[in-house]
This record gives sequence, C-alpha cells and structure tokens, in this order.
Amino acid sequence: MMPLTSLRLIASSLLLASLSLQALAKPEHAVTLYNEAPKYPANFKHFDYVNPDAPKGGTFRQNGFGGFDSLNPFINKGVPAENIDMVYDTLARASLDEPFTEYGLIAKQIEKAPDNSWVRFYLRPEARFQDGHPVRAEDVVFTFNTLIKSGAPLYRGYYADIAEVVAEDPLRVLFKFKHNNNRELPLILGQLPVLPKHWWESRDFTRGNLEIPLGSGPYRVTEVKPGRSVRLERDKNYWGKDLPINRGFYNFDVMTVDYYRDNTVALEAMKAGQFDYWFETSAKNWATAYNTPAVREGRLIREEIPNGTPVGMQGFIFNLRHAVFQDVRVRQALSLLLDFEWTNKQLFNGAYTRTGSYFENSDMAAKGLPSEAELKLLEPLRGKIPEQVFSTAFANPVTDGSGMIREQQRQAYKLLQEAGYRIQDDKMVDASGKPLKIEFLLAQTEFERILLPYKRNLADLGIELSIRRVDVAEYINRLRSRDYDMIVSGYPQSNSPGNEQREFWQSSSADNPGSRNFIGLKDPAIDSLVEGLINADSRQSLIDHTRALDRVLLWGFYVVPNWHIKTWRVAYWNHIGHPQTPPKYDIGINTWWVKPDVAPAVPASTPDQAPAPGEGQ
Repeated sequence: MMPLTSLRLIASSLLLASLSLQALAKPEHAVTLYNEAPKYPANFKHFDYVNPDAPKGGTFRQNGFGGFDSLNPFINKGVPAENIDMVYDTLARASLDEPFTEYGLIAKQIEKAPDNSWVRFYLRPEARFQDGHPVRAEDVVFTFNTLIKSGAPLYRGYYADIAEVVAEDPLRVLFKFKHNNNRELPLILGQLPVLPKHWWESRDFTRGNLEIPLGSGPYRVTEVKPGRSVRLERDKNYWGKDLPINRGFYNFDVMTVDYYRDNTVALEAMKAGQFDYWFETSAKNWATAYNTPAVREGRLIREEIPNGTPVGMQGFIFNLRHAVFQDVRVRQALSLLLDFEWTNKQLFNGAYTRTGSYFENSDMAAKGLPSEAELKLLEPLRGKIPEQVFSTAFANPVTDGSGMIREQQRQAYKLLQEAGYRIQDDKMVDASGKPLKIEFLLAQTEFERILLPYKRNLADLGIELSIRRVDVAEYINRLRSRDYDMIVSGYPQSNSPGNEQREFWQSSSADNPGSRNFIGLKDPAIDSLVEGLINADSRQSLIDHTRALDRVLLWGFYVVPNWHIKTWRVAYWNHIGHPQTPPKYDIGINTWWVKPDVAPAVPASTPDQAPAPGEGQ
C-alpha cells in the first residue's frame, strides 16, 4: 500500500497541475489551429481585404441553376435556395486571408483547454435574432443537438468527436470533447450557425418547406417565388453591423437570385444586363463568349482573381457500390481513356492544367516518392494499400494532343483483359458475356460536349457510355440514393483539411445519403489515414498525413482526374465595385458593393415586377 504522505504529494501535484492548466486557459478574441498568434489583434478595426468605407445600398442580382424547394439548408430533404446562409450568424467566422484562423462573431471570446479537451464560447450579450429575441447559450445547445438528431447525416460525422455541450450560464457554452487529439474541433464549432430555439420548438425541423426562416444574420428573406427566385434584404437593425469583423461586409441593400434551367441561357441573360455577376467555369466561354460591345466599352468587366486556396480534385467519379468498378484494373483502364491534352486544346483553349492531386495547388499535394515521414505512416499499411504508393510517383497519362490515343487504348485493353474482359461482336464483355455498359449521370447541359470525346474513346474499345441528363431535383435525389454509375463532381479542400475528410473517404460515411463519399469507399487503411490527418498535432504532421492519404487515393484510381485553373474567372457589370486587395482564399463577394454614381445596365425590378427567368427555358 502506498504511504499516506505519498498520496498527499500526488494529490497536491494533481491540484497544482489542474490549477496550472486553468491558469493557461484564457478567453481570446480569435482561435487558431496550432495556437499561433492570429494576424489581427483584439482591437483590430477591420480586415485588410475590405473597404471599410464601402457605400451601402443598391441591389445585387445573381443567378441560380435549376431551382429550389426549401429554405432549410440543414436537412437532407429538398434543394435549398441560394444565399440562405446569409440569414444565419455563426459563433465565429474565418478570416479570408489566413489559412486557419477564426474570429468571434456571436461569441465575443473563445477559450480553449490547454490539453484540447474542451472549448468554451462567451456570447455577446447584444446578439439578437431578427425578431429582437436575445441569442443565448440555450440556443447554441439547441442548435447542436438538433443538427445531430435531425440534421443532414454529414453533421453526425462532422461533430463525431463532441461528447457533450453544456450551457454554463446564459452567455457561456462549453463543448466537451471525446478525446484531446482533434485540434480542429474548436474551429469546427466556431462555424456552428445558431438557430432560434424559441422559433423552432413549435416547428418540425425535418420538413423541407418554404416558410421564411428566422435568423440572426445580416439579411432576411423577404420574398420567395418557388423554384424561380428568392429576394433577401439587408436587416437595417442587424445587431452585428458595427462589429470590426463585419466592417466593409454586407453592403448590398437587396440580394436577389433568379433561377435558370440552362446555363447557356443564363450567360446570355447576364450579358443582356438581367443580372450583375457571373462566375465563369467554362474556358470556352471565357475565351469566346464575351466579344460584346459592353465588354469592349468597359461596362461589362472580365477579371481573373488569384486563387490562393487548394483547388482539390474534380473528376469523373466511379461508384464502387456497383460491381463493375470494384476492380482497380477496370478503373485504371477507364482513366487512361480520357485524352486531356486534346480536350484542353480543342475545347478549353489551353486554359487548364491537369489535376494530379486531391490537394492540388497546395503544399499538401504528394510529389515524387514518399518522404521518410510519409513512409512512417504508410509502412504499417503495406499489403493493404497499392504497392505503387511505395515505388512510383503518380502521374496522369499524357498524350500528344492529336486525338489518337492508341498507346493508352492498348494499355487499357491489357488491363481489361487481366480483369477478365474480352471483345465479342465488337463489344467489351465480361467472363459471362455481359457487355460493359456505363451510365454517366449529369445535370449540366454544357458538360455533354466534354463527355462526348470520352464516350468515343470508350466506344473504340467496345465500351458503351450513355450520358443521362436529368434536372437538378432528380440529380440530387439520385445522388443521395447513390443511384448512378459515374458522375462528375469534386472534393473541395481548404488550407486546413480536417473532419470533413471523414465525409469524403471514411467507411462510416459511405452509406450516409448526405455525405460526399460519392465513391462508396470502405477501406480500413484509408480510414486510419484520415484519422491520423484529423489528429495531426502540427502543420508539418498535417502535411505528411495529407500527402500520404493523397498517394493512396491516387493509386486507387477512384476518379478520372479532371483539370483546374489557379484563378477565379468572374464577369460583372461596372456599377458593381470590390476592394482593391482581394482576400487570398476567397472571392470575397460579401465585401463588394453597388457604386451609387453608376446606373445598372438594366434597372433592378421591384418585387412585384421581378421576371421569371426559369419559365420556358
């Protein structure tokens, strides 16, 4: 038995350690991933990327694609309206010129446990919902519990490491963690939108409908035309309008979104002055569709804004839930048949670069062979991950751009033969004689022209690719039910990847209809790499983990990598202005404004005159 004096010494040491930890924990105005100092001090006046004296007023007209049937973006039912997030404030908000820093919004201060076992938010007493009701700790607890219980499945994965949320008093909320090795949790919780408990208690949160919601954010929804348009107006009584974090933001008095079922029609409408801003995703359009007097005269401005964020991976995604794609040789063969060089030259005017990483445009992308640090993560998985991870640097196939890809087709045919396929009556068939047929599910009309050359390349090997285009509602429903062979989609990345990676790759998310595990990955080796990434305890450790994960994903041939560009291409009418210095990691559209001395090309309609652009298109 241990002597009593020793027990007393141990108890005293534990008490001192506890007091030391409490002394180290203190409320701060900002939270960072690795406890580094934030860029902006507690007494900062505004962010560097805003115009603090931007004029307020005017209408900002945007377009939406397809339609919408819900004003509840937090559930897995319906298609939510664009800009609905402007109705809600969050506990904190990320700076757009720092990779992983958040500043208090509803929360005036944030306190992290020194051992990362909890985080506490101190709410601003002046925070109000749009009906004047104060925002209190019980609203935060209600929001968290409601999203876990009734929200989209992604929330259960995103908040999986939260053990408990406690309202310590009306202005203090404590989140306790299940373990202390997930450094991103305080930032994740800072992104929590706060819902009004008193409003939602009498409503069914699980129903997707068009009832105008109550929030605490800078805008209110004031008019809804189902599936056609939505109008938001700046709340003149917005409680947070004078906060330094909001100075230079939210300058439009009105924001409208008109929906189009065809992006080609929408672009023509924008060039005719029917709305004010266009985010261009088509290299062909960027090169050829803006030869108009308005552009030549400087009334319609085309601009490329530098993009400092990782561009992630866009690709043709295989659904591994279908037996045909479970053989990696089949997936690799199909990847070989995309002729990027010809596509880039003939369809994109040479504007794009082939994407070679799931963390493209960042220091987290895998290059060359694994480093010593990466090998420490990968060696325990040898035999469970592709052997090429250890021996070969991943590279996409490269063609001469002529449109003739005989070498790639030979390689693909060999892989398919190894997988048990053969040519019979000019069709690629499996061992039982079943033809290799693939349906590509698509919502965007303009993407068909990109798929047609790929379809021809597959047809040359006897593979039938059918392009199935559906409307947005059906597309989303089929996506959620995993009813597709292939789709085109992406995996966006930030400078601080973390818990969202579970929703992309982990086994636990494969059967969640709201997750982005479109591939249907259920691989214990990938699961362990994702957990290691989330629990990284330094920036270098995070880089090593992302590179290791990147290699395994690339050599799994789960997608046919597409392409990227390192700028945002935007077009906007000259009555719209934006700060001289854009944020590094975002376009920063909420910092733009209407110039009071420049008239719009086409005056904005009043609510009862608003057009219905979705009709007949």
